[in-house]
Amino acid sequence: MDHWHYLLVLLGCLAVTAPLEFLGPGVYRRPRVLLGALWPAAALFVVWDLVAIAADVWGYNDRYVLGFRLPGEMPLEELLFFAVVPLCGLLTYVAVGTLLGMGRRWFGNAEKSVGDARKAAGR
Repeated sequence: MDHWHYLLVLLGCLAVTAPLEFLGPGVYRRPRVLLGALWPAAALFVVWDLVAIAADVWGYNDRYVLGFRLPGEMPLEELLFFAVVPLCGLLTYVAVGTLLGMGRRWFGNAEKSVGDARKAAGR
């Protein structure tokens, strides 16, 4: 069971943040924009990882990964990490921005209503 840990953590990240899609403008529904946002960092860090693996700076314990290695000895889960974690971050960022916008609109309308009530009361 241990070899599933890395993959299960990534799936957990997706499961926790997937509902945020309903709060934002649709990150999953705009795959070209999503890909454009994710690929630069993913490409940079894949190269970074491959260099570090080749230089024996770090490695991956076979006990915690599935064992499927990409060229350069990078585990499949590590490549997925570079897609999943930024995606979860982007979903969170968009959802928080949407909620803050909703709060501003609601509180802005509440302030306007209070101001209108004061004017009507002659204050």
